[in-house]
Amino acid sequence: MLVIGQIGKPHGIRGEVLVTVRTDEPEARFVAGSVFATEVPRDRRVNAGPATAATPGVAYQVPGKLTLESLRWHQGRIIAQFEGVHDRNVAEALRGVLLQIDSADVTPPNDPDEFHDHQLIGLSVVGLDGTELGTVDRIDHAPASDLIVLRKAAGGTALIPFVSSIVPTVDLAGGRVVVDPPEGLLDL
Repeated sequence: MLVIGQIGKPHGIRGEVLVTVRTDEPEARFVAGSVFATEVPRDRRVNAGPATAATPGVAYQVPGKLTLESLRWHQGRIIAQFEGVHDRNVAEALRGVLLQIDSADVTPPNDPDEFHDHQLIGLSVVGLDGTELGTVDRIDHAPASDLIVLRKAAGGTALIPFVSSIVPTVDLAGGRVVVDPPEGLLDL
């Protein structure tokens, strides 16, 4: 599954929510009628508490799929209305939920130096000399550059800027990422 957005705070009282976009093609992915798989992150920092469910006394459960009913753009984010979410309490219960699509439905990029996150996750990370450093745990998208989150073979994690001077080679067929980190980068 490929994460293409994350639900933020509610907007207004009619169940609309802000959505932070995590895709290069939001106009293609976010259209009325689109169906997204949902995932509640383990590290969701907001405890929304129980939302008012349609049946009194039954706690609201985040559904496995959400259908986009309508959307509009506001300051670089989407204000979205999902089917079945028509009040602020239910919208609050969706805060932090990840919106996903099947990665099989995504066409590979044309640029050989462009990669989708799901293509990199799980690849082996090695130094220039072939030393096994660990595996790609995830890709974080920071304002300055993307970061490879390395799950180190010796335990723990490290952040590696995904720039050509530090990551000279990505070999998808070979299942590895070659890195040339500056001294001390993996010790932070």
